[in-house]
Amino acid sequence: HPRPHAIRLEGDLTLGGLFPVHARGPAGVPCGPVKKEKGIHRLEAMLYALDRVNGDPRVLPNLTLGARILDTCSRDTYALEQALSFVRSLLPPEGGEGSCPDGSAPRRPPPERLVGVIGASASSVSIMVANVLRLFAIPQISYASTAPELSDPGRYEFFSRVVPPDSYQAQAMVAVVRALGWSYVSTLASEGNYGESGVEAFVQSSREAGGLCIAQSIKIPREPKPGEFAKVIGRLMETSTARGVVLFANEDDIRRVLEAATLANLSGHFSWVGSDSWGAKMAPVQGLEEAAHGAITILPKRASVPGFDEYFTSRSLENNRRNLWFHEFWEDDFNCRLPHGTAPHGEPAGAPGAPVRKCTGRERIGRDSPYEQEGKVQFVIDAVLAMAHGLHSLLGEACPGGGLCAHMDPPDGRRLLTHIRRVAFNGSAGTPVSFNENGDAPGRYDIFQFQGGNGTGAYRAVGQWVQGLHLQEDAMAWGSNSSSPPPSVCSLPCGPGERKKPVKGVPCCWHCELCGGYQYRADLLTCLPCAPHLRPTPNRTACRPTPVLRLSWGHPCAAVPLALATLGLMATAFVLVTFVRHHETPIVKASGRELSYVLLVGIALVYAITFLMVAEPGVGVCALRRLFLGMGMSLTYAALLTKTNRIYRIFEQGKRSVTPPRFISPTSQLVITFTLSGLQLLAAATWLLVRPPHALIDYEMGRTPDPEAARGVLRCDMAEGATLACLAYALLLMLTCTVYAVKARGVPENFNEAKPIGFAMYTTCVVWLAFGPIFFGAAQSAERVHVQTATLTVSMSLSASVPLGLLYAPKVYVILLHPERNQPKRLGDPWHPKTPDPQNPLPTIKPLLQTPINGFLLGETELEKGWP
Repeated sequence: HPRPHAIRLEGDLTLGGLFPVHARGPAGVPCGPVKKEKGIHRLEAMLYALDRVNGDPRVLPNLTLGARILDTCSRDTYALEQALSFVRSLLPPEGGEGSCPDGSAPRRPPPERLVGVIGASASSVSIMVANVLRLFAIPQISYASTAPELSDPGRYEFFSRVVPPDSYQAQAMVAVVRALGWSYVSTLASEGNYGESGVEAFVQSSREAGGLCIAQSIKIPREPKPGEFAKVIGRLMETSTARGVVLFANEDDIRRVLEAATLANLSGHFSWVGSDSWGAKMAPVQGLEEAAHGAITILPKRASVPGFDEYFTSRSLENNRRNLWFHEFWEDDFNCRLPHGTAPHGEPAGAPGAPVRKCTGRERIGRDSPYEQEGKVQFVIDAVLAMAHGLHSLLGEACPGGGLCAHMDPPDGRRLLTHIRRVAFNGSAGTPVSFNENGDAPGRYDIFQFQGGNGTGAYRAVGQWVQGLHLQEDAMAWGSNSSSPPPSVCSLPCGPGERKKPVKGVPCCWHCELCGGYQYRADLLTCLPCAPHLRPTPNRTACRPTPVLRLSWGHPCAAVPLALATLGLMATAFVLVTFVRHHETPIVKASGRELSYVLLVGIALVYAITFLMVAEPGVGVCALRRLFLGMGMSLTYAALLTKTNRIYRIFEQGKRSVTPPRFISPTSQLVITFTLSGLQLLAAATWLLVRPPHALIDYEMGRTPDPEAARGVLRCDMAEGATLACLAYALLLMLTCTVYAVKARGVPENFNEAKPIGFAMYTTCVVWLAFGPIFFGAAQSAERVHVQTATLTVSMSLSASVPLGLLYAPKVYVILLHPERNQPKRLGDPWHPKTPDPQNPLPTIKPLLQTPINGFLLGETELEKGWP
């Protein structure tokens, strides 16, 4: 039998319809076997919808909608040929209008008022047809085409659809992935338009959403070779931290991926997110429940239309003659043969060679054959209702009197499109129907999770996506040991105090880098240094004040120097009291009383400076430190230098003349001593005036490699160099005194004080030579300034103790324990020679000097009196 081309239903206005009533035929044959669900169910849904509209007085009253329904045979080129019949009546006839024999214009039937087209099913068919309908401004509403490119208003401006495009599905899947806390996923696509464009849309949406990176995009070939799926799992494991895998694949490929994961013993490693091709189907997961457990799948929201079930199951060969292809459906559905019918391809229905049963016509759909409403029936009905509502709105605006007015016969396609895009109503299943500016329906998806194991499993609704994701996380189930989804990230979050160092080109991957030294983490990507007076918290998330270190009196660096200084002051006071009480005795006189007292005051000042160095710095303390740090030593060494110089000059003068040297009287000695030490006082006073002292907290000095050990150090504004500058003049006096002590080493052993002063100076030099390395070599730490203070004060106390011990201890010993040696002796005339020998003055002055008392001689004062 010749295959029918179209169903025609008469009406005031006609809607076109495009349905894949038959499958694509083999090579050279346009059409194959009848498609029961995707073809006949959907076609009948359009007829059912037209009946509803024509029977509803509220929609298009006084107007009847007719139809011209074509079979696309699931082939875009064939569909294009069929669709040209929609526009043929709008084209001028071939060869012009022609004329009747009498010369009058021929009378033609009024052209079919085709106002819009419902369809098509496959996106490729809709794209082809939309290009033609656009030229004639005929609106088109599809019930199943989801290709993202149909959203382009520039190329497909008259195309609308009541199903959401795949780009919305991709947005929904991106939202699911982000809700699970994943930032690094792989994609898996079956080769072909669906898989590849789906992944492309997902990648595009993930870029727009941000914060999501694709680890790998793997394509499954159309004809996979043996071992192909094991390779796919192997490739996925190359980025094993990307445990989330997004699938746009057909049922067979999904099943084989799950099988490969099971064989590789990775059932629980991957978490799958499947597109609507997986949906809520059991076929891909049957027997692979362990591998599929936890998989999230997505499906456009669907609802069955109860009235359609009743309508369709009541269809029969008698009451459904308007459907020209219904007898093919009947034969296929009941596996029988009508008396004059043929099955597709002209072959009898049923298996080849099997006896063919004759149809009785009394069979009933749903009773004698299985029936389940096809998933897109709802959308077919909604497409017809949207077209009807658009027409109703347009005619209500353009023809206030009702019906068709002249200027709307036929209706203007561009104005109709505007009204279609404005419709908003509850559709056949109670769900809202509307369009955006591109003609797309709002995305509405159900989110399922497959929860299974031990050979059983089921899909559980865990949320929905309606212009935004709503996920019921408490309804979701993961591995037996976890209540949360497995992580799917390139890099784990950085710990406290660590910043992210992004991997170039992969924003979701980074290395964690600890904020070192005195830095804290200002934000995820930046470490910043703390201010000088601050140090980072232990976890380096902020800065905190650096503790200030103060030298307490009980600290070992203070206690030891203080003890030495206290003992020194007590010893100095004891010597001073002893000398004052025995002021007129020969030993006190012979030691030069005035200089001895000055020397003792200098020694006491050296001991006393320890207390100033340990005291808490303030303006007053810092001023006193500057004045007196070098003052005591300057006074001490000025007195010793004067003594040594005097002995040396007397000895040298005695070699040449009997005339006594100048400036050897006590007054002269005091003037020289105070002049020398006064220079130190003058310099310190000038420094005080030029740069007034102050205390400061030095954070740099207490800055250690480990911030936890860092301390601010409260100190005077005297750095190491300034401290030494205070002592420099005193040390110069000490060195000069040492030089004179070396020069006077030729003086006989029993000459008064030259040798003890020499020993004192040598010992002092050793003390200060040891001081340098200890002072400057102190480790860089908060305690450094305290170690230096201790080193300085101990060195000064030792340098004060040396002259106290070597010059005064023997004298005190004699004064207190051997007073018999502290008695004056008369000097006889034979000791006063008249003519000294310039070459050897010693015999000349020896009688004047030999009044020994415990190895010390009294000759200095007596020498002044008895010199010729």
